Amino acid sequence: MTLATLVTLVKGPVPMLRRRALAPAALLLLAPLAGGCGGDASGADGPGTVTVTVGYQSKTINTVTAGTLLRSLGYFEQELAARGKKDGVTYKVDWQDYATGAPITAQMTAGKIDIGSMGDFPLLINAARGKELKQPTRLVSVTGYNLRGGLNTVVTAPNAKFESLADLRGKKVSTSVGSAADGTLVRALQRAGIDPSSGIQKLNQQPSVGASALQAGSADALSQFVAWPGQLAYEGKAKALYDGAELNLPTFHGVTVRQEFAAERTGVLDDFLRAQRKATEYLRTQPVAAAESVAKETGLPAEVVYLYNGANGIATFDPALRPELLAALKEDVPVLKDAKLVGDVDVDAFVDPAPLKRAVPDADYPAAAPARPELWLKNEPATRTFDTPAALLKALKGADVRAAYVPDAETGTLWFADKAVWVAEGSALRAFVTRAGATSYVDRHQGSGARIVSFTEAGGIAS
Repeated sequence: MTLATLVTLVKGPVPMLRRRALAPAALLLLAPLAGGCGGDASGADGPGTVTVTVGYQSKTINTVTAGTLLRSLGYFEQELAARGKKDGVTYKVDWQDYATGAPITAQMTAGKIDIGSMGDFPLLINAARGKELKQPTRLVSVTGYNLRGGLNTVVTAPNAKFESLADLRGKKVSTSVGSAADGTLVRALQRAGIDPSSGIQKLNQQPSVGASALQAGSADALSQFVAWPGQLAYEGKAKALYDGAELNLPTFHGVTVRQEFAAERTGVLDDFLRAQRKATEYLRTQPVAAAESVAKETGLPAEVVYLYNGANGIATFDPALRPELLAALKEDVPVLKDAKLVGDVDVDAFVDPAPLKRAVPDADYPAAAPARPELWLKNEPATRTFDTPAALLKALKGADVRAAYVPDAETGTLWFADKAVWVAEGSALRAFVTRAGATSYVDRHQGSGARIVSFTEAGGIAS
């Protein structure tokens, strides 16, 4: 298979592989991976050794329960060690880190990755490519999700004059074609009355390239998935223009497995899903420690990781294949078909709930709870939550603050309090991720004296 063929398969630019130099990236896409994947005990690994290859995205931090956090906790290796004692086999895990889901799909369809995690739109491409290339895959669990779509955000430069998505007509917008963030951009533009194919100049770029383009001024806006928008906002390099939760359509990341591997190594897949469940429980019960761990592994600020993965974070974590998520996946198919990235995708055939039910039969997965204002103080192992934004702001006075978070008054998307757009309505205070959201609220409540105020003014009102 040529490099050009692989590029065609993923329908996008060849991604930069993390923790690898750019120069050998193409070779890695073409060459068989050392050790083999899920091979026979007497195969390439040597007698009595089996290597399981897992593709993950370390910086797509709502996949951490099947990737970064799971790897750091060692739960999968522990499960495999126990299995190995029974089977008389030594199991090894080869963790391969990528920037997006596209190269994971390319490697899975080449038989080089056994288990992978990626977003909803890439999952559909994974299903389509697997079927086309006679290497079928199955969706077996979910990692992180947001029922409104808040994991994807469109951001612009901090000093940009854009007030709403409508202002991007004719402008250069960077995204990763075929990603969940691209799907959000397409839908959002359509709702704003802009043709996604001709109404903007779309730049198909990797997240890191798009972030650089935004800072350099060669892109007017960036539509990306977790954690890029939050990271850029936290660093003062961008501001939110559009909150994906305004679409009110679920978005999620999930775990896909090669069907052949699932059949040959059923027990190993069960081990992975049990380990994922343990990592999910760790994240839920120790969210600060989990955020610190992921930050250490990825180089992302822990405050950004917590924005998405914290107790009130934008992402909710559980492995359940929720009906509302699968229904949303079916609604994604026409978007990808219009972009000519897939043909028909049989979502029902792609989803396989049996492994999760078998691996964790009695698991109880609670639904997402509404987000609350939250304060993370320096040198404290736990955060504090508040009933109102005003109470949070009052608590900030004189405090040694590491990060403060507040949910959008309309969408519930958590955001950094000092980066939010604040609205005062008498003594009541409300926060919004975007200025467009705040303006819309003010326009609808003109008789109440609602007005946009600065973060400093909001703090003064709260006190």
